[in-house]
Amino acid sequence: MFNKVINAAKRCYEVTKQKTVDLWNRISGKQIAVGSGLMLVAGSSHAAVDAAITTAITTAGTDVGTVGGAVFAVLVAAAAFKWLRRAL
Repeated sequence: MFNKVINAAKRCYEVTKQKTVDLWNRISGKQIAVGSGLMLVAGSSHAAVDAAITTAITTAGTDVGTVGGAVFAVLVAAAAFKWLRRAL
């Protein structure tokens, strides 16, 4: 069984490697220059974000983490209760 999994992983690797090589062979120098320029512009445009917005996003992330932790605790408690009922 593990040989099938290993062989499938090897085939997936070979296909991915070949597609990557094919992609790099089709990209021209102009495309690389344009893509690099666009990435540079996008990076500099993100630098002008107001501090209040950054603070609000950070606070929202903290709130999401708190609510997510509470939901996860409820799910774990429900699973433990279900497991204990099955055991008894």
